[in-house]
Amino acid sequence: MGRISVQTDVLYIYVFDRPLMKKPTPRPSALFITCASLLLACNQTNTPQTSTTGSPGTSPSADTSPQGSAGQNSKTIYIGVGVAQTSNVALLGQEQVAGAKIAEKYFNDKGGVDGTPIKLVFQDTGGDEQGAINAFNTLINQDKVVGIVGPTLSQQAFSADPIADRAKVPVLAPSNTAKGIPQIGDYVARVSAPVAVVAPNAVKAALKQNPNIKKVAVFFAQNDAFSKSETETFQKTVKEMGLELATVQKFLTTDTDFQSQATNAINVKPDLIIISGLAADGGNLIKQLRELGYKGVIIGGNGLNTSNVFTVCKALCDGVLIAQAYSPEYQNEINKAFRDAYRAQFKKEPPQFSAQAFTGVQVFVESLKAINAQSKVKDKPLAQLRTKLNQQLLIGKYDTPLGEISFTPEGEINQKEFYVARIKMDADGVNGKFVFLK
Repeated sequence: MGRISVQTDVLYIYVFDRPLMKKPTPRPSALFITCASLLLACNQTNTPQTSTTGSPGTSPSADTSPQGSAGQNSKTIYIGVGVAQTSNVALLGQEQVAGAKIAEKYFNDKGGVDGTPIKLVFQDTGGDEQGAINAFNTLINQDKVVGIVGPTLSQQAFSADPIADRAKVPVLAPSNTAKGIPQIGDYVARVSAPVAVVAPNAVKAALKQNPNIKKVAVFFAQNDAFSKSETETFQKTVKEMGLELATVQKFLTTDTDFQSQATNAINVKPDLIIISGLAADGGNLIKQLRELGYKGVIIGGNGLNTSNVFTVCKALCDGVLIAQAYSPEYQNEINKAFRDAYRAQFKKEPPQFSAQAFTGVQVFVESLKAINAQSKVKDKPLAQLRTKLNQQLLIGKYDTPLGEISFTPEGEINQKEFYVARIKMDADGVNGKFVFLK
């Protein structure tokens, strides 16, 4: 099926070829690739590309995006942002749009890439694999960006990232935490710490809050790669800590009625419930668990790590624990600037998904500046620039809102700082905040 592309900001950053080689990964046959490319070409619509500076969720203004490359004497460097702006994943994707736009302004105010401005080109991936495939194909072949920040979901990454890898366009995953993301290809890296590193912190915090926890119920979305990867980590952690895994309940990210699964879990009398899902489904599950009388501790996975969940479970969100790869309180200059800009625009603290999108743009910009110090970016053909960018980003060190980060040769993020926060809802039951635990 064709996909309607909804754009808010467009970020073009594409890079081809990386000298640092990753572990060999299975590649599709030439026949498969050819057939798939033909089918995708037939499916794509020729929607004009636009870039806007409005708030997330607003319709883009009629501003036709450039069709030229980032190199070859271009006056602008285009970086692609392919995230979910519609569907049930939009609660997360819109936060990524916000973070990326703040980064665009921040770095352009500082001169862009040594005087050459960057411009983000946004493509809406929606919430499914085909949407991500269409968005990536458009960014690569039509928008001709130097690199791509995206997609929102790990499930989408496993389908869309191979397209960028074959085209030798560098991808920085802003929120893909499932196992195996950097191994997709030589042009795939991530600024989102893997779930195996982050998730166990929430279980440790729950036990600190209630040392008497013995019995655990686990929920996960069986149609989502991230949720399945995260629940494996949670279940392993539960067993390693000597707790009883009393029941495992499955659902779909599109579900709205969880009465059956919630009742089944409550009947085993768990002390702790752990949910791996997204904001909409996970928030509704929390709501229904509380309405059915569950009073124990609830842990939400990374998919619930957004203030947008407050509008779903409202007052019943109160007390939920969520592990974090970002804290607004982290002390460095760039996080202060990011935090101040986000608070000024949205009147609340910046969330993790925004910080990670900002970081993805930052890594591309700083890598381009490093390249430019050696030889002018504007003089390089796009394919060559993409290749050089992919090489450079892997060897750099970056002081980001997430703290100091770098990458392994395979594209995995090296990050030191992690946190756990508790949701604290206001008395009105509508607004709330994440309170970071010490």
